[in-house]
Amino acid sequence: MEKEKNESIITKDGVSYLVPFILVTSCFALWGFANDITNPMVKAFSKIFRMSVTDGALVQVAFYGGYFAMAFPAAMFIRKYSYKAGVLMGLGLYATGAILFLPASWTGMYYPFLAAYFILTCGLSFLETSCNPYILSMGTEETSTRRLNLAQCFNPMGSLCGMYVAMNFIQAKLNPASTEERALLGDSEFAAMRDSDLSVLITPYLIIGAVIALMFLVIYFMKMPHNADKNHDVHPLATLKRICRIDYYREGVIAQFFYVGVQIMCWTFIIQYGTRVLMNEGMSEIDAEVMSQRYNIIAMVIFVTSRFICTFFLKYINAGALLGILAVVGSLLTLGVIFIDGRMGLYCLVAISACMSLMFPTIYGIALQGLGDDAKFGAAGLIMAILGGSVLPPLQANIIDQGTMFGMPAVNVSFVLPLICFLVIIVYGWRTYVRTK
Repeated sequence: MEKEKNESIITKDGVSYLVPFILVTSCFALWGFANDITNPMVKAFSKIFRMSVTDGALVQVAFYGGYFAMAFPAAMFIRKYSYKAGVLMGLGLYATGAILFLPASWTGMYYPFLAAYFILTCGLSFLETSCNPYILSMGTEETSTRRLNLAQCFNPMGSLCGMYVAMNFIQAKLNPASTEERALLGDSEFAAMRDSDLSVLITPYLIIGAVIALMFLVIYFMKMPHNADKNHDVHPLATLKRICRIDYYREGVIAQFFYVGVQIMCWTFIIQYGTRVLMNEGMSEIDAEVMSQRYNIIAMVIFVTSRFICTFFLKYINAGALLGILAVVGSLLTLGVIFIDGRMGLYCLVAISACMSLMFPTIYGIALQGLGDDAKFGAAGLIMAILGGSVLPPLQANIIDQGTMFGMPAVNVSFVLPLICFLVIIVYGWRTYVRTK
């Protein structure tokens, strides 16, 4: 018993999984990079191809479509083969999608880029479906949630890199001509500007494609643990029926849907909220947008820092209890976003990121506890719950478009939706605490 207590969270039965843990954890940063280099591309593609914002938003449809479409096929693949095979397939599709940006740019058309995004995110779906439960398997079940939280700490680091690259190596280098100025260009002038901008846009994707290909080779030749690859039979319907009877798994999928929704809503609409607040203070619109983006980056830094801190506290506090506490604080901060106008409301919105930091990996870890080999299919359901990030934000956007509601700015009122999401997570945290205390 004393020996078990002294073992690290990446050791099981005296075997250390340090190197495999580092390699798989690096994949968390790589898909975080892809997520956050893509968000600004909605506006970039709209300008480059002289399209509406709605057409530009098809980038997100393709992005989340790949996640949703490939989650269960990925689960069937890793059930039949192994977690390592799933990671390799994910890296292969990720690299392929990124490199396909080059031939897409040769066409001078928008839709080939959407196909490249879809293939890329099919790879991300494979990675998330494989890597999360793979990390859970690299040690004892008692330390699984802490281990996953530690690995997930590196996901927002990749996100910060993606934000930085998008801002400094794509947005800053695109032709400064405005949407209105581009609309006045002749066909030949427009084509020349488009091709120049596309050469700027694709460069980071080609570089990351090469990095991913290198990572593929490293993991391919590295000996990885096989401790979770015991059952190669594929019985998807029977497995789904079995795991969906488990209350904490079924409720975990629901909680994850609402968590991803609240994360995307808070990070997407901080720009709209901050722009309104700062313009009311006298800033120009462009300066207010730039400053709001800086607040968004600060929120991500807080998110990263808080995840390390919360991972430490998980050693001493029940996972369900800590999840519930953070959701309660998140709810109170969201009330501040709604009812406290001005800079203090914006500070509340930034601070919400500290509360969100723990949630995805903790819900994930709780939902998969005790599933054994069924965790491969269980992971797919939790990855499909990422769909909350594409379903809920448009609902919030519709509220924001109203301008004012109930005598308040509609952007403030719109944060009722994140508040509802936090209430769902509070319930899940409480039920987990009652079940596991």
